[in-house]
Amino acid sequence: MAEHKEYWVTAGDQGTVKISEDVVSSIAALAASETEGVGGLASGLTAEIAGLLNRKNQGRGVRVQLGAQDTVGIELGILVKFGRSVVEVAGAVQNAVKESIESMTGLKVSAVNVIVSGVAFDPPKPAEEALAPTEP
Repeated sequence: MAEHKEYWVTAGDQGTVKISEDVVSSIAALAASETEGVGGLASGLTAEIAGLLNRKNQGRGVRVQLGAQDTVGIELGILVKFGRSVVEVAGAVQNAVKESIESMTGLKVSAVNVIVSGVAFDPPKPAEEALAPTEP
């Protein structure tokens, strides 16, 4: 069964260009995950189910709403690394996502709504091998 997808379409003198909402979602996910202080993307239940069904889902945790006049709204969930300012990280994500989408697609980003779903902790450091026997 085919999935319903929305496309942003522009016509030029050489033909048309269609950009899938999945592309916009992937751009937003990558921009957010590369932002300093982001510990990961938070995904919803539907994204987890889609992942279990082996569907491609690079932009999981990202919702895209294509609007009129080449506008797009983004909603995404993130985890903030422990010890970082939640407000600063969320603001940096908003800027990074907006700049990436606008520069790569030509769409105008009307809003980037960031939902901070949790805190990401660094994995525990391995214990040093104290009192390890040394060779003479």
